[in-house]
Amino acid sequence: MQLSICLPETPLTVTPEQFLAIAVANPDLRLERTENGELIVDPPTGSESSRRNLSITAQLWNWAENHSELGVAFESSCGFRLPNGSTRAPDASWIRRERWEP
Repeated sequence: MQLSICLPETPLTVTPEQFLAIAVANPDLRLERTENGELIVDPPTGSESSRRNLSITAQLWNWAENHSELGVAFESSCGFRLPNGSTRAPDASWIRRERWEP
């Protein structure tokens, strides 16, 4: 089932559990959640932004592969729950190994 929503300037708030359910049900969407629970649907980037993001991600990945003992790199489809309660998906990210592995 496909759902189309038009909510101009109307914030939609969701709980962390609702956010997870929406994200799982819509794997092709890039979703984020603010610390206030507002749902953010990010549209696809344009070609220039996509090209720059690919370069940044490739450089980070190359560095992380050569320094794998230090940490782990991720691309933009990975969402992170932050201490303030928001869930964000940065264009590229890296986490120290001791934070990543329990």
